[in-house]
Amino acid sequence: MGDLLLVRHGETAWALTGQHTGLTDIPLTDNGREEARRVAPLVGSYHVGAVFVSPLQRARETAELAGLSRFTVDQDLREWDYGAYEGVTTREIQRTDPDWYLFDDGVPPGPPDHPGETPEQVGERADRMLSKVDAALSNNEGSVVLVSHGHFLRVLTARRLGLPPSGGSHFLLATGTVSRISTEHGRPVISGWNLRP
Repeated sequence: MGDLLLVRHGETAWALTGQHTGLTDIPLTDNGREEARRVAPLVGSYHVGAVFVSPLQRARETAELAGLSRFTVDQDLREWDYGAYEGVTTREIQRTDPDWYLFDDGVPPGPPDHPGETPEQVGERADRMLSKVDAALSNNEGSVVLVSHGHFLRVLTARRLGLPPSGGSHFLLATGTVSRISTEHGRPVISGWNLRP
């Protein structure tokens, strides 16, 4: 059975400023495009059986620049819906709520098209995605690649390891990196994290 490879998209302008970028569909920066190109040799060193990509342009562009031209777009890979905190930095939020922490507290509701998600709702999406990953791993002899977003991939990693969604807080994930979840004695293990060539 292959590995699960997690690719976080390259840098965006909001990643630089620390703004929560959930459903806002912004492009990569020039540096983000270069980060995505640098991912290609790492991903290319695996026999890849299936690739799933978030519908947001920063993830799709990362996949294409990383040489992953054949992929399935999956809505479950989109980033956390930050609701009223979309575009807001953690520093700004903590001015009025000093103890706020995304993985514990979630977000307040936003407008109808940005209602926000609880950690548990993000965990449910991650579980759905992991079911698709398992199906792909059992049908292919290669690894499965997910190209997605920082907070979502952190929750997905927690769920893969049997942790609650809040466990994603333990897995810092940089832009333009590859992380690998393998198995040891039939159990999921992190075998590489925040890898760059």
